[in-house]
Amino acid sequence: MNAAKKRILIVGGVAGGATCAARARRLCETCEIHVFERGPHVSFANCGLPYFVGDVIQSETDLLVASPELFKRRYNIEVHTETEVTGIDRHARQIEVRDLRTGAVRREPYDALVLATGAQPIRPSLPGIDLPGIHVLRTIPDSRKIKAAVSHAKRAVMVGGGFIGLEMAENLAGLGLQVTLLELADQVLPPLDPEMAGYAAERLKTRGVSLRLGERVESFDKQPEHGLNVHTSKGETIAADLVILGIGVRPESGLAEAAGLELGALGGIRVDEYMRTNDAAIWAVGDVVEVKNRVTGDWQLVPLAGPANRQGRVAATAILHHFEYGDSTPPPLKFEGVLGTAVCEVFGLTIACTGASEKALRRVVMDYEKVYLHPGHHATYFPGAKPIHIKLLFSKTDGRILGAQAVGELDVARRIDVIATAMRQGATVFDLEDLELCYAPQFGAAKDPVNVAGMIAANHLRGSLPLADWDELAKTSALLVDVRSEAEFAGGHIPNAHNLPLEILRDRLHELPQDREIWLVCGVGQRAYYAMRVLMQEGFRVKILSGGMQTYKAWTRAFD
Repeated sequence: MNAAKKRILIVGGVAGGATCAARARRLCETCEIHVFERGPHVSFANCGLPYFVGDVIQSETDLLVASPELFKRRYNIEVHTETEVTGIDRHARQIEVRDLRTGAVRREPYDALVLATGAQPIRPSLPGIDLPGIHVLRTIPDSRKIKAAVSHAKRAVMVGGGFIGLEMAENLAGLGLQVTLLELADQVLPPLDPEMAGYAAERLKTRGVSLRLGERVESFDKQPEHGLNVHTSKGETIAADLVILGIGVRPESGLAEAAGLELGALGGIRVDEYMRTNDAAIWAVGDVVEVKNRVTGDWQLVPLAGPANRQGRVAATAILHHFEYGDSTPPPLKFEGVLGTAVCEVFGLTIACTGASEKALRRVVMDYEKVYLHPGHHATYFPGAKPIHIKLLFSKTDGRILGAQAVGELDVARRIDVIATAMRQGATVFDLEDLELCYAPQFGAAKDPVNVAGMIAANHLRGSLPLADWDELAKTSALLVDVRSEAEFAGGHIPNAHNLPLEILRDRLHELPQDREIWLVCGVGQRAYYAMRVLMQEGFRVKILSGGMQTYKAWTRAFD
C-alpha cells in the first residue's frame, strides 16, 4: 500500500481534528499520525461548557472526550498539546512548530496536512473590552475563569442571544445571578425566524432574565469600587460583576492565509467536497472552513460539532484514498454541505431548526410557502401532552422541504431530526404526510406532528387548503371570520374579526358574502379547516390563516 510510512499531520483536535486522526488510523495502521493542539486538551466537549459553568456537569473530567495518553495507547497517535503551529512551508511540505512550555521551535515534514484550527470568539474593539471581568467561553480554561468569577458575582451581562448566549443565561440564572441578555438584533436565536424565536424570548423573560433586544454594547468601564459598567447604544448603563461575550466566532484561518491557501468571503478556508484545499497536500475541516448550504447554495460558516465530525471522517478517507490511488479515482466519501440542523434548550423549552429560514429564503429569492401548526407532542388524550409549535417551509412548485423550526417542551428534537433526515433524501411534503412513524399514545399520535405538517402543506399544494398570508393581514380587504366559540372570541381576537362559531356556521351561511374573499381563523387551525371545507363546497372564496390564534400571538409578539 502506498500509504506505508506516510506522515499525516493534523493541526487542532476537538471534533474535526480528533475524528480525522482516529479515522486515518482505522484506515492505515502503518501511517505516522501526529496531532498538534495549542491548548491543554486535545478532545473535549465544548458544547457542554455552559453546563459546566452552571454546575449541571460538575466534574471537569466529564468534558474530556479523549486524552493524549488514550490516543497513544488506543490508536498509536502522537498528540502534542500546548504546541502551536506557527507556519506552513507548502513547497517543502513542512510545518513550523513551537512548544509553548519551552519555547523550542522545530519543523515537521508531512505527506498530508489537515487544518482543524477551529474558530475564535469575536471580541470587538470597544472601549474597555480588555478589562478584568469580561470573558468569552470557548475552552475549558475559559470555563474555569468564568466559574471563579461567578463564585463572588451577583449580576451578569450576557452579550449575544445565540445558542450559547441562551444556554449561558439559563445556567447563570440557575446559579442565582441576576442576568441581563443584550442582543443587537430584534430577536434572539438568529437562525430562526422572529415569530419562532419569540417563544424562547418569552421563556427567558418569565424566568427572570432581563432581555434587551435591538441594543448593542458601546463600551465598558470600571465601577468605583468593584464590578463593571456596560454602556449600551440606547444610552443605558448596566451594572455587572461579570460580562460574557457570546456574539459569535470567526474562523482561525490566519495560518492558512499566511500560507497562501484560498479563503472565502466569510474568512473561512475554501475546500472541495472531499475537504481538500487548493493545495493538493492540504485538507481542512471543522469551524475553520466555509461550507455550502444544501438548500440555498450559499457559502456559510457552521461552527457545529456534527458537521465537523463528518468532515474529519471525509478528509481522512480522502487522504488515504489519495495515498493509494492518487487522483485517478474520486474518494468514496464526500461532504455535500449542511442543513444547519441545530437544537438548544432554555429553561425547559427546546428550540430546534433545520434547513433554511424564511429570512434566508427571502434573501436568495427562492419561491416558497409556509405552514404553522401546534400539535401535542403525543396523543392529547394521554396525560401530559405538551404543544409543539412548528413552522414548515417548502417549495411552491414541487413541495420539496426547504426548512423547519420547532419549539416546545418535549420531543421537539425528534421531529426536527425526522424532517432533517427527509430533507437529506430530497423529500417533499407529500413524503412527510406518508411517513410511517412510531405510534403509542405516550410517544406520539396516529398522525404524528410530522405527518400533520406534511398533510397541511400537501393539501395546500393540491389546492384543497388555500392559505392566507400572515404578512398581508394588516392590509387585506378579506372578511376575517373567527370560528371559535363566543367565550374564546371574547377572551381575545384579531382586530376586525367577526365571530361565527363552527357549530352554527351551516345555519348562518346567508350572512357571508359571496363576492368577497373570506379568511378563517380558529385556535390552531383545525376548526378553520373544517369551516373552510364547508364554505368552499358552498361556492365561497376562502383561505385559512395557518396555525390560528397560536400563530397570531407569536406573530404579533415578533412584529408589533
